[in-house]
This record gives sequence, structure tokens and C-alpha cells, in this order.
Amino acid sequence: MRFLYPLGLLGLIGIPVLIIIYIIKSKYTEQTVPSTYLWNLSERFLKRKRPISKLAGILGLVLQLLAVAAISLAIAHPVIILPGAAHDYCFVLDGSGSMNIDQSGKTRLELGKEEISSVIKKAADGSSYTLVYVGCNTSVVYEQTEDKEQALLQLSQVSPEYAANEVTDAIGVAQEYFDENPSVVIYLVTDKAYDTVENMTLINVSDRRENYAISNIEHVWEEDAATVTVTAEAISYESDATLTVELYLNGETTPSATQTVQASKMQFVPVELSCTAVNFDHMSVRIKETDSLALDNEAIVFDVEKENEYDALLVSDRPLFIKSAIQSTGNAAVTVKTPAEYEEYKAAEKKEGFDLYVFDSYNPAQMPTDGAVWLFNLTSNLTGAGFSVQDDRVDIERDGGGELTLVADGSAASTALTKDVFGQGISIVRYVKYGLYRNFTTLFEYENNPIVFAGTNEYGNREVVFAFDLHDSNLPLLFDNLVLFGNLLEYSFPTIVEEVFYYSGDDAEINVISGCKSIRIDSPTGKISYLDTSSATSTFTLEEVGVYTVTLMVGEMQMQRRIYAALPQAERAPTQTAESISLQGEAGTDKRDGKYDDLIALFIGLAVLFLADWVVYCYDRYQLR
Repeated sequence: MRFLYPLGLLGLIGIPVLIIIYIIKSKYTEQTVPSTYLWNLSERFLKRKRPISKLAGILGLVLQLLAVAAISLAIAHPVIILPGAAHDYCFVLDGSGSMNIDQSGKTRLELGKEEISSVIKKAADGSSYTLVYVGCNTSVVYEQTEDKEQALLQLSQVSPEYAANEVTDAIGVAQEYFDENPSVVIYLVTDKAYDTVENMTLINVSDRRENYAISNIEHVWEEDAATVTVTAEAISYESDATLTVELYLNGETTPSATQTVQASKMQFVPVELSCTAVNFDHMSVRIKETDSLALDNEAIVFDVEKENEYDALLVSDRPLFIKSAIQSTGNAAVTVKTPAEYEEYKAAEKKEGFDLYVFDSYNPAQMPTDGAVWLFNLTSNLTGAGFSVQDDRVDIERDGGGELTLVADGSAASTALTKDVFGQGISIVRYVKYGLYRNFTTLFEYENNPIVFAGTNEYGNREVVFAFDLHDSNLPLLFDNLVLFGNLLEYSFPTIVEEVFYYSGDDAEINVISGCKSIRIDSPTGKISYLDTSSATSTFTLEEVGVYTVTLMVGEMQMQRRIYAALPQAERAPTQTAESISLQGEAGTDKRDGKYDDLIALFIGLAVLFLADWVVYCYDRYQLR
């Protein structure tokens, strides 16, 4: 036996102190009786009971001494060593996507956790427990802990994951424990079957359950015909089944198309769905029938172009040139307003909410703060624009106007903005003279005056400035017009996500655009993560199945994109037998010392002592005097 807190034995000092108090305390009590006669009359009865009275006093002392000793022992926390009664346990828990299959109201992961809990609860006190969890990554949840309650608590907090991950890395971790201690008892808890398992115990929590899945989705949208055609494949893994496949557009609650197919066991069957679609940004293809794993019954496909689409507001009396160029080269929905309509719009205090504001030969009262801004022929100063108007009308007297000079300073911004621009033969007949006080990239100049330049305004939003009216130039007639507008739109709205469909466990790549302050990722279950914005791209591991929302803050502008992660196909039929799995080496038979440190018996004994002492006191106090 040993004590966890030996200083608690100092409480035994109370034993001699109690004995001294018992010796020196007065043993006489003063009582009032009716008469001397009655006292003498009852004296013979008292003489008979006095030996019992003395015994009661001694018994009370003994009980109090035992109580003091019990309290001291409880504080010292005695531990009884049980040689060779305990084990070292290592549990490898499979948390891959297939462990989410429902079996009689519980997932396979929950059943696996119950199996581990059962082993821990039955294990001798003094055993140690290690838990290795295989999710998107292999992690050691706890290592060689002897605290059963803590081990069970942390096991209960293990959450399901959805990736396809081999247990190879986890077996490597278990191999290290086995090399250090060949007597360690190792359990592999999974729903996968293996031909042979050596030096570990396999707990397979799977049974045969119906599972349907939809996969390999592709779509073709014919804009002219206003139709969308979707092809996919359906499969039933456990039996022949009749499956109803439905197509939903843009989150609608009723299917736009339905097809019933006969699916043979373990055979993919083609599905083709077609419906009218004037416009859509995402679609959902799902199997109507329910099964044991809902995660693979639906797949969501976002349209990449639609996800990267932006809304533009063009304020102009003559919008043809600019509107045509934007629609021809960019992925934008353009709303056109005349200056008068825009002023009424602003006076109504409506929320702006556009990604791009284009002001053509119109001077707004204030700079928008929630989107990129393009300014054409601005003739008065605008707060936050980053430049000042020095002369609002400079006419070029020569015939044909003056030819602009392409500025290529070799910077990354200049190279991107002037990519594939020929840059010759662009003439203007008049322009506005600007003075720049922010760091802009000049693309074209005339006699050292900036004519076309780009940068960020004082709100951190991207800004493009043309110092002339397109109607005073031959630019709309040149091939460079579309190339330049394409570059400017790519600069204002670079592609944030190039892929919108992944599998759980994949790394999604997010393009970090210039001026990006933060990138926030909202997972399907609501978990929030922030990515590093210090490099050109940032990656994020998709650990769940469902729709992720990517939110970028660029200056004062918020940009959102969506991506979808599906359950990996390898996790949809996990009952197939895999290769052999084993730990190298010869297993040992050594055990570790167990222990018994449950104080419940000691506390029960202490309660009995206090109760017995109280009974003796009451008997002596109220019945013997």
C-alpha cells in the first residue's frame, strides 16, 4: 500500500489529543430530581446499569478515535497495489466517412466508441489507455492516461469525420507503442474487413445495410434553348433496387426533373435529367429513397461562372460602349441607370450592394464604399478617389487628336493590366488633367499626364480611372478595347475559386486577391476558420460533407463564394475485404501493476462510525441519567 497524499496522516495527531481531552474532561453532571426518596429508591437500578454506562463512555471514545483515523486515511488517499493485474491499452478508432452509416439508430462510430468504453470500464484500475483517431488526419487523442473517467470523457467528445483515410498511419503509431512495450493490448475498431490481423484485436462494427449513392455528375446548359441537361450515375451497394433520382435547381423545394432507374447490386446505372432553365447558379441531384447513409444520396454542383459572377451598376446617359465591353469580356449582370435615376435611387436611401460601380461622365456626390469603382471623365473632385482634378477640359488641337502612350514599367500590376494589349493607335481629342496623390499604376499617358490608371481608393477598394469620355476616343473601335476591359475586369474581380466541387479530405485552393484583409470559411456545420492572406493562394482542408461558404473582405467590400464537398466514393462501400494488417514483432505477456484506490468503502465506514457514536451519545445522555 502507498499513499497519494502522505501528509494527510498528520491527522492521526488528533488521536492522542482526543484521549487527553477524554481524560481531563468532567464526568459528572448536575441534575435536578423530585426528591431524595426517589433517588434512593432508584439507586439499586442505577447500580445495575453503571457498568453499561462506563462501557458506553469508552465505546464513544473508541468510535471517535476510529473516525479520526478514518478521516486521516481518506485525506492521505491509500492506494493498494495489485501486482500484475493491469494492462496497457491502445485503441485505434476508425473515423472515416463510412463510420457515419446508421445501424439501428446509432452510427458505426458511436458503436465503436461503445466498444472501447466497454473495454475501459472492465479494465483493472491502474491500466493505461491510449486512443489513436483516424479522421482526415491521424491524431493521438490521449496517451497512456490512467484516469478512466478522463479517458471516457475524451472518447465521448470524439466527433465524426468524413474523409477517406487509410489506417496505415495509425498502425504506424501503434507499431511504435508495440515496439516500446510488446505487451500492450491493441484494438483496431473499424467497419473494414481484413484477411488477417496480427498482434492486435479487430473489432468490426459493420453489418449489411442498404446504401444508395449518386456520383459522376456533369451538366450542360444551353443558354439559347434555356435548357439544362444533367448526367449522373446511381448505384445500390447491397441489393437490386428501384431508385428515383430528382433534379433541383437553385434550392427549389420541388424537383425540376425526375427519373426512375433499376439499379443492380454494385452496378452503376446512367441517369439523364433535363429541364427548362432560363438561369441557375447551382443544382442538386438526389436519390429520393432513404438508406443507412444519407451523405452520398445527394450531390450539389455550383456553376463556376455563376459563383464568380458580379453585379455591376452603370450610371451613364450613353451606356452602349461600356455596357457592351463589360458584358462581352466579364461575367457580370449589368444594371443601367441614368444620372437622374441614380440620384433618385440614392435619395431613397436604398442599400447599394453592387460589386462594381461605373460612373460615366457623371460626378457622384460620394464614393461608394462597398464595391470596386470605375470612373470615366470625372470632372470634379471626389472624396476618397485618391486623385484631384487639375483641369476639367484639355482639348487636343491637332487633327485626329493625340495618341496615347502605353506605359509598361515592368511591375506585376502593370504586366497583368496590359497583358496582350497592343497599345498603339489609341487616340483621344480631349481629356481631364488629374494629379495623383495615391500609388496608382498608370497604363496610358499623354504628354506625361496619366490618362488610364488603376489602384485602390482610400476605402481599400479597387479603382480604375479613364481621364476621357469613350466617345472622344477611337478606343471602342479597336481590338485593344475588349482586351483592356477584360484585363481591368480581371483586376477588379480576380477568380477566387477555380474549383467548386471537391471530396471531403481534399484541400480547396482559394486565390488571395490584392487588398484582401481576411478570408473566412464557414463549414456545413457552422465551424468558422480564417485563412492566411499573406501569400498568393491559401488552402483549406475540407473535413465535412456539404456546402462551404468562403467570405473575403477586400477593402470595405465583402465577396462570397460557395464550394461543395462530397463523401469520397471509397467510403460508400466499406464492407469489402482489405489486405492483411499486422504489427511486426512478438507479443509479450507482461502486465503492469494494478491498484485499488476507491475510497467509497472508507467513507461508508466513516459514516457508520459517526452514526454509532451518535447513538451511543444519545443512549448515554438521555437514558442513563
